[in-house]
Amino acid sequence: MLYSILDLSPVVEGQTAREALANTLDLARHAEAAGYYRFWLAEHHNMPGIASAATSVVIGHVAGGTKTIRVGAGGIMLPNHAPLVIAEQFGTLASLYPDRIDLGLGRAPGTDMATARALRRHMEASDQFPEDVVELLSYFAEAEPNARVRAIPGQGTHVPVWILGSSLYGAQLAAYLGLPYAFASHFAPAMLEEAVQTYRATFRPSQYLDKPYFMLLAGVCGADTDAEAEYLRSSQILTFARLRSGNPGKLPAPVRDLSEVPAQMRAQVDQALSCAAVGSPAALRAGLGRLIDTFQPDEIMLTGMIHNHAARLHSFELASEAMRSL
Repeated sequence: MLYSILDLSPVVEGQTAREALANTLDLARHAEAAGYYRFWLAEHHNMPGIASAATSVVIGHVAGGTKTIRVGAGGIMLPNHAPLVIAEQFGTLASLYPDRIDLGLGRAPGTDMATARALRRHMEASDQFPEDVVELLSYFAEAEPNARVRAIPGQGTHVPVWILGSSLYGAQLAAYLGLPYAFASHFAPAMLEEAVQTYRATFRPSQYLDKPYFMLLAGVCGADTDAEAEYLRSSQILTFARLRSGNPGKLPAPVRDLSEVPAQMRAQVDQALSCAAVGSPAALRAGLGRLIDTFQPDEIMLTGMIHNHAARLHSFELASEAMRSL
């Protein structure tokens, strides 16, 4: 089974976005050496702890610093952008790095509403996402002879497009258009099972795919012992709790005591982050094996924010070993 990485370019306490972006490239190089198939980055705005807001720029940074690993967006929040602009950006990337660029599309703004307005996002009641996806796909195809608007670069590059989602909406759209589908179970697993069933049951073969292709996203935090992994993961628990409390910040250092997180909030965070494998090498193999057996994905994408960069590299190395053993 193919296995990949989703990275958010985490900005840790005591460091800057510059260091976060350097760490992202270093992780991508290690991922390439460890056998990971893709390395995706995600669009988020107004988040002090995430440095991948200009996602296409970071994708270029990573693709230029690696050789074979596929690099892409997981994803671009399409309502923030004109489809033509995204087609030109990813058409340029595909021209620079042929057969290595992926484009995952999301429907959410990837930020709060005030920031969405600052992005000049159309705040209309009507949902244009399906139409925008179809328009974007047309720009990557061979241009019609009489087309008045073309993506240059872009036309004829056939950049692979994915639909991302955390509800039934994305599953239905991906199935209808015959596109590959990735579910954001790493932070919103509640509708995972139903969404996967819907996608597979209603999939329509297309020029892009003959049959459904489903990618499961899962959290991972590996270390030499279970106790060390749980300690390292405390950074992500704190970050998620603070975000849900309306107080986002940089990725904090790990702690032994998580008492600052109220019990009700901790329960919510644990549920949101439950699609994960955490612990020693044996625990990673068991956890990833259970997820694969349960949901039968065609591919799995792993993500995990760890404060210490060396520990993060080690975690993904252990996860790669676990995937190879499965």
